[in-house]
Amino acid sequence: MGIRRIKLIYFSPTGTTRKILEGIAQGFGAANVEQVDLTLPVRARQPVPVLIDELAILGAPVYGGRLPVDAIKRFNQVQGENGLAVLVVMYGNREFDDALLELKNLARELGFHPIAGGAFIGEHSFASAGIPVANGRPDSLDMKKAEEFGRRIKAKVIAVQSTDTLIDVDVPGSYPYEAVGARAMAVSPVTRQDACRVCGTCADVCPTAVISIDGGVTTDAEHCIRCCACIKSCPEEARVMENETWKQITTWLSENCGSRMEPQLFGVDG
Repeated sequence: MGIRRIKLIYFSPTGTTRKILEGIAQGFGAANVEQVDLTLPVRARQPVPVLIDELAILGAPVYGGRLPVDAIKRFNQVQGENGLAVLVVMYGNREFDDALLELKNLARELGFHPIAGGAFIGEHSFASAGIPVANGRPDSLDMKKAEEFGRRIKAKVIAVQSTDTLIDVDVPGSYPYEAVGARAMAVSPVTRQDACRVCGTCADVCPTAVISIDGGVTTDAEHCIRCCACIKSCPEEARVMENETWKQITTWLSENCGSRMEPQLFGVDG
């Protein structure tokens, strides 16, 4: 099957999902790659058509074993047009639970034929230098695997004669989905006023627009998805987590999820 262009369509608050999708595209060797970044609210109502001669690579992080609610809302603007899709989830070295199955089912609802899927590892949103959880990932080894995944996807696409002959890609997960997702905690990062210059970077990168700048920084904790983009992007390291439950979870993750997990690939040979 001929592919004219690859569309990387992603929700990636801290950039790790985007990085893996770029690696897959590089391995595929496509000359024409378009990035559709659905992370910020500005893309929430803009339709994203994907034509039959385009390959969509859909990517999102895993929060609490599920896709972020806001990622699903953004993906619902994508129009599959009976084309092929590759599914990618990024998790923080614990487990991806039902998220890849959830993305597969969503892709089918959007009109795609999912042909392959991958679960990759990225630095956990809660991680810090003091409490590491997969810090620095995806690393060079992960990127090599992403590129190899892209090469295998290309071989599979070339072999496709018609979408009518495609066999459904099998991915792990259970339905009804078991994990509760990331919004069970109504907490958010807070701002150290002594360090904050009120530069607005935290508000600029917030995917749910819950951070307001008005002489200071305020956060709507109820609607925060705890992606921690504000923490990882703050030039003054003024955004921090102070909630004790949050700290306990991060410590548990660091102590119990320290062994290196490797990417898992589905729907490709080898």
